[in-house]
Amino acid sequence: MTSSSSEYARIVDLPAHAGRSVRVRGWVTHVRSSGKVAFVVIRDGSGILQVVLVKSTVSPESWERFGTLTQETSVEIEGEVRLDKRAPGGVELGATSLEVEGPSPGDYPIQPKEHGIDFLLDHRHLWLRSERQRAILRVRAEIEQAIRDFFYERDFTLVDTPILTAAIGERSGLFATEYFDEGNAYLAQTGQLYGEAAAAALGKIYCFGPTFRAEKSKTRRHLTEFWMCEPEVAFNDSNDNMKLQEEFISFIVARVLERKQKELAELERDVSKLETVKAPFPRIDYNDAVKILQSKGSEVKWGDDLGAEDESLLVEGADRPVFIFNYPKEAKAFYMKENPADPRTVLCDDCLAPEGYGEIIGGSQREDDYDRLLERIKEEKLPLDAYGWYLDLRKYGTFVHSGFGLGLERTVAWICGLPHIREASPFPRLMNRLRP
Repeated sequence: MTSSSSEYARIVDLPAHAGRSVRVRGWVTHVRSSGKVAFVVIRDGSGILQVVLVKSTVSPESWERFGTLTQETSVEIEGEVRLDKRAPGGVELGATSLEVEGPSPGDYPIQPKEHGIDFLLDHRHLWLRSERQRAILRVRAEIEQAIRDFFYERDFTLVDTPILTAAIGERSGLFATEYFDEGNAYLAQTGQLYGEAAAAALGKIYCFGPTFRAEKSKTRRHLTEFWMCEPEVAFNDSNDNMKLQEEFISFIVARVLERKQKELAELERDVSKLETVKAPFPRIDYNDAVKILQSKGSEVKWGDDLGAEDESLLVEGADRPVFIFNYPKEAKAFYMKENPADPRTVLCDDCLAPEGYGEIIGGSQREDDYDRLLERIKEEKLPLDAYGWYLDLRKYGTFVHSGFGLGLERTVAWICGLPHIREASPFPRLMNRLRP
């Protein structure tokens, strides 16, 4: 590599270097030449840059290297930054030298043509480099930052909960693994139970990390590994819980609209459908939801959990998410608080995204009565020895408390307008996919 006094600059920062010589590093996306003038388009993760090489002003070696460039070759280019409104990012680089850092064979698997989804998933490590996938990852990162900012600004404490556990939180399948002499451990389905313990110590907490469900499901809404954000608040009842959820969702959507317009445009997302997402959200009692669904031709009966088609019917025409609350006890998890107004039901809610994206949040007030919780654990035939510590939370200073879980990938899919959740994860884990 030749020595140079020019500083390195990221593409996104180049407008501030107009008129100066810089060095940039990146990967080649396109090349073309008219004989004496050549154009190279590169990306560096921060932006796209058009580079102009004039044969008469670069060394013979640099011109020769241009002739070897193929898609995804990594390069270092030095040149003068020139303002140009027609160029991507408003600048172009007039090259004075070009070095190849990492050659790329001419058989790069992903070409500008239609590829089957299995092919793209097999090459997910390379598919991520495409413009659409980069836009999704940036929106996902913004949503994650918004989640952290929302709770930080409201004085919640982040608590990291274990991934290996002896206690389960949901009825769906478990991934088991041998754990020394302790028998089986399970990959966490939720951090919630531990979050409840932390709420008694800190008042307002949230956990945020990967969770696992061994459900044999191939729908467009399911992954076997996904990220979930789970706040838990001492002395919040079910109504407080829904208020927090609608404030939370409204905050996330507003943040993405504020900071990721370019990415939403790349994804061809109709942002008018996001601009209406503001609290409060409509609330429909489960009893009324069943009647609405039956009037629309659904075969759902009272006592059934609601499926994807039912959820889509309930949000038809809605311009923001919709709460369905107080489901039958048999359809929900053991830890949910019995509804004093109707003991057949529990104080819970599902927050359904519009446009048919389904449940993005499940929440509930937790059962705070020791005897009732013990009864529910026995009814579900759960191992009492695994839940002794959980029952202690009701034994030593029980308290009203509520929380919820937001599925990150479902939220990303909805906000980005993705047809399938698999694109919302950098490396999706599906029932039939463990690689790359």
